[in-house]
Amino acid sequence: MTTAHDLDRFLQGVTLDAPWELVERFATMPRCNPPDVDIACDLLVQRLQTHGVPVEVLSTDLYLSIPHHAEVRADGRVMRAKASSFSRSVPEGLQAEVVYVPAAYSKSISTMFQRNIVAQAPERERLQGRIVVSEGYATPQKMREFEQAGAVGVIAINPGRDVHWGTCTTIWGAPELDELHRKPQIPIAAVNHEDGQRLIALAAAGGSASLVTRLEEGWFTQKLPVVTIPGQAANHDFVLLHGHYDSWDVGVGDNATGDAALLEIARVVWAQRAHLQRSVRIAWWPGHSTGRYAGSTWFADHFATELDAHCVAQINCDSPGCRWATEYRNVSLMTETVAFAKSVIGEVAGLQTQSERPHRAGDYAFNNIGVSSLMMLSSTMPPEVAAEKGYYAVGGCGGNIAWHTENDTLEVADRGILLQDIRVYLGLVVGIANAAILPFDWRACTEEFARTLAQCQVAVGKSYTFDASRAALQAVSAALQAFYDGVADQAIDADRANDLIRRLARILVPINHTVLTRFSHDLASAMPALPTLAVATRWASLPPGQHGFALTQLRRGENKLVAGLNQALREVQLVIRPSPSPTTGVRHGHTRSSP
Repeated sequence: MTTAHDLDRFLQGVTLDAPWELVERFATMPRCNPPDVDIACDLLVQRLQTHGVPVEVLSTDLYLSIPHHAEVRADGRVMRAKASSFSRSVPEGLQAEVVYVPAAYSKSISTMFQRNIVAQAPERERLQGRIVVSEGYATPQKMREFEQAGAVGVIAINPGRDVHWGTCTTIWGAPELDELHRKPQIPIAAVNHEDGQRLIALAAAGGSASLVTRLEEGWFTQKLPVVTIPGQAANHDFVLLHGHYDSWDVGVGDNATGDAALLEIARVVWAQRAHLQRSVRIAWWPGHSTGRYAGSTWFADHFATELDAHCVAQINCDSPGCRWATEYRNVSLMTETVAFAKSVIGEVAGLQTQSERPHRAGDYAFNNIGVSSLMMLSSTMPPEVAAEKGYYAVGGCGGNIAWHTENDTLEVADRGILLQDIRVYLGLVVGIANAAILPFDWRACTEEFARTLAQCQVAVGKSYTFDASRAALQAVSAALQAFYDGVADQAIDADRANDLIRRLARILVPINHTVLTRFSHDLASAMPALPTLAVATRWASLPPGQHGFALTQLRRGENKLVAGLNQALREVQLVIRPSPSPTTGVRHGHTRSSP
């Protein structure tokens, strides 16, 4: 682990001079339209160069959808609206009867990405050819469900007086050719709560509405700045710190404050690079807002083999430094990173941390490669403060409801909280970069697997048994205990230990966070723990006659899980068992011919 003295060397260099100046400048610069995003990149690059930090600007081709205008015409009035990125553009307007599908508003960010429709799957006959109105944000899976049920348009009723921008496609990053059928083919927009109530009443009366949207969609060349700070180690391993610099409008809390944090961390770490062991790479993404994480996904695609070979962790910096955000709650942490992150936040900020499983959101474009991941959003306001202000759940800005609106302006940022959050992110980066042994505990991950398996077993009862998974998991858990004991006793040297910890990420992260193959990208929809077994949690709600199909899915999912666990076991055993003599003909798992 990094010593307190080593970390202090970095922390003492942090000031607000450079980051706050960038926040103030970005607060005057909308960063949604591609030309404006390029101008913001140029400013960011100029600031880095002013501080002597070398930066490479990559040229990317991103598939984006920029919403320019939306309105709803109904009952003799024009309602203010915002089109959802990647929905169908209908500037001429689409008129149809309105139908209401009740939904519950999310109580916290923890439930924002879950299905919030009150009833079961909407009836196709009732939705066919109609415009659906429903509470909530225009979340991808929900919009797709409405489209599949035959709706010709959707109007999402946001919780308050503001209307929030968003992205409704389930496709992560640029679509593959074979994914194009998933791109929404209906217009989708959001209105505020008051207008939403009018639309609900209109639906009850059998009325119609006209939905008007205008979007610009296609391929755009965007700039992607990357700072690489070399460490002293010769193995080329690196920590990836990143955040998006595009935004909705000027986006101060989401994410000008994050961009400023990355700038200051780049400045400080570059100045102290002689005291850095592993390298640090810092990237600012375009296309986050209008491309469903297009920039980070482009980077994951184009640098996949390097990330696979050398990235030891990714840290996402989004929405730090916002007013009233005095707690570290709902912090996204992969299980193996929890103890480390809580330790750093406690040491640097003097605060406890409440963590949660990372959502399938943010710029977590590296799950399929298998990279241990920390953070997504940063500090947030206490729930009692949010309740006092009458705030509802949002997905950033420290809990400020200015999130994804034109109100996300300079007053959302807080100098003191930004300084603290910068120090926390710097502590995480340096803590990983300078750790003698990578500070990730895979025993915590296998304990999570065990809890998930137990929940799946309860869900299916005696209809299916997960004995094979439990046996494989027990073997891996025992081997991991022997490995960490060996590390503690210094019986296993640091190079072998770190190599194994990184290789285990390539196996266990995809098992826990993905369904598709490595180097692909799963959909932007809720991803449960051990997702190949997730059908078990739906067992009780399955219609009669479908359990046989669910059993087939479970069997295939368990085969994938057991194979992955067995692979992890082999990797651990190669490290904890003494290397056989060359005369035995076996070394590192490969056969060898006798001389």
